[in-house]
Amino acid sequence: MKIFVTGTDTDIGKTIISSWLCLHFNCHYWKPIQSGSTPLTDKEFAQQLGINTIQEYERLTHPSSPHLAARLDNKTLDINKIQVPLLEPLIVEGAGGILVPINERHTILDLIQHLNLPVIVVAKSTLGTINHTCLTLGALTNRNIKILGVIMNGDKNEENKKAIEYYGKVRVLQEFPKIEKINKSSLSAIKPSTALLELFTSKLN
Repeated sequence: MKIFVTGTDTDIGKTIISSWLCLHFNCHYWKPIQSGSTPLTDKEFAQQLGINTIQEYERLTHPSSPHLAARLDNKTLDINKIQVPLLEPLIVEGAGGILVPINERHTILDLIQHLNLPVIVVAKSTLGTINHTCLTLGALTNRNIKILGVIMNGDKNEENKKAIEYYGKVRVLQEFPKIEKINKSSLSAIKPSTALLELFTSKLN
């Protein structure tokens, strides 16, 4: 099983939720493109939780969009050189949202299509999420990318959940709560939903 975790925006909670999935389902973690390194890279964050991580394809200095960070580092990112690791189960984390540019021609959406992986979308639970989430789902659908479902991050909002499932024609797999202190103990305490358990069981067997 290999899953690409993307989001409707940057700082939406992809790394926390990717790490949480790795902890509960004993997955390896891989972020192909890392922009910025302070205070920790996303891989280093996962490592601190005891998760087995895989080296990035490219680690960039500046905390900005990959295309700009690469330019500032005098590097060129080539998605054709990015190959999915053989290790399974595997969680692959994207950078920012799906239309974040990687270079002059390609975005994260192109990378997902190149890697040929199914997707879980991380979305916020608050105001604005219906628009952002449905736009993301629409772009993925237009490329015929398999969408496994959405994980909503933040306080529960039943109306937004219903709207995303109805208008986005997708299943909300989990409503992920706010966490005051993020560590292995607090993440381990959040139990996966029945929908997620079914998804991972069906894919792993």
